[in-house]
Amino acid sequence: MAKFQAPKGVSEYFPDRSLYFEYVRNTLIDSARTSGYKLIELPVFEDTELFTRGVGESTDVVSKEMYTFEDRGGRSITLRPEGTAGVMRSVIEHNLDRGQLPVKVWYSGAFFRAERPQAGRYRQFYQVGIEAIGLNDPEIDVEVIAIAERAFKTLGLKNYQLEITSLGDVDTRQRYSKDLRAFISTLDLDEATVARAELNPLRLFDDKREEIKSAMASAPILLDYLSPESAAHFERVQNGLRALNIDFIVNNRMVRGLDYYTETAFEFSHRDLGAQSGIGGGGRYDGLMEQLGGQSLSGIGFGIGVDRTVLACEAEGVALPNSYFLDLFIVPLSPEAKASALALAEQLRGEGLSVDIAYGDRSLKGGMKAADKSGARFSVVLGDDELASSNLTLKDMRTGEGEAVTIASLGAHLRSAR
Repeated sequence: MAKFQAPKGVSEYFPDRSLYFEYVRNTLIDSARTSGYKLIELPVFEDTELFTRGVGESTDVVSKEMYTFEDRGGRSITLRPEGTAGVMRSVIEHNLDRGQLPVKVWYSGAFFRAERPQAGRYRQFYQVGIEAIGLNDPEIDVEVIAIAERAFKTLGLKNYQLEITSLGDVDTRQRYSKDLRAFISTLDLDEATVARAELNPLRLFDDKREEIKSAMASAPILLDYLSPESAAHFERVQNGLRALNIDFIVNNRMVRGLDYYTETAFEFSHRDLGAQSGIGGGGRYDGLMEQLGGQSLSGIGFGIGVDRTVLACEAEGVALPNSYFLDLFIVPLSPEAKASALALAEQLRGEGLSVDIAYGDRSLKGGMKAADKSGARFSVVLGDDELASSNLTLKDMRTGEGEAVTIASLGAHLRSAR
């Protein structure tokens, strides 16, 4: 019988690599939590129109990459390809925008796009995202970028670059779009590309074909068209980043892959990841809430790719912190010792320590082999003598050295070694 395999293009994480996934995801989430963002748990699938209207029909995401199907009631359903539209739908539906502003939320989970699988580009991928909805404040833009920057620094990453730009307000986009369309009309383009440009001419800056890149090299630049309000907003964002000592470069040809972006847009890339160098990005999306049936409120957020960030950590050789390993591995030598080991392990776990046990009636040699493979910081052998005396030898699995401790003081010793 043939073995089952995971679907093509799915990123799976299992021990021990799953520890890196957990570390990256938790670090990104912690950075958001410490800035006042709260969890929002979203459906994995939504009404298809939410994405066609919210993300934009001209995007590759909507036109080529969505997993869409009919449910049993004949409704068109799509597996979520991104998070912002779902967050906005939830905020509108539950009237969160009617309370204290900004609404600040974080989310994490799997997202789905029918892409050609390659290193760092998956059909099921994982993101941590945040959204700050309700205020058009440049300093919130700075905060959102700083949350990602702080997470990357906490992880220990160094070889990444922040690029920023402004996509302007409605006035900016109208004036720029007129001149950009006039420029595009002079190009010799195929019918499909012309149709794409009609929906959103900015999409041509995102085209990966060399002939289109070459054709667009002399196109007008959006930053040259910024309204006074947009220019002032962008200047305040740059000043805020400088005040926080966050390095950045202005990329005047950056186009984010989703149509809802306005004003500030940004992307983090990592120089060790090759063609798929982006590890996360985001921007402001004035008008999206109104487009989805809500108030005319501004918002900004990001989506950080957990998969790509894991690859970046591996490329730089980032080490996992001690907290991602067991504190203690207990090797019991008799049935009575095993029962006591279970009780001791549960006590220590209740004190916030991570503990495992050698199961399966192993010999001392087998138990110590298991302790070595477990990755635990310390181990103890628990036999009849140890039970009778309440004295243990706490072995440091890194150095091989032993220290005499009592069962009662074991927890304190383990905590002090963290």
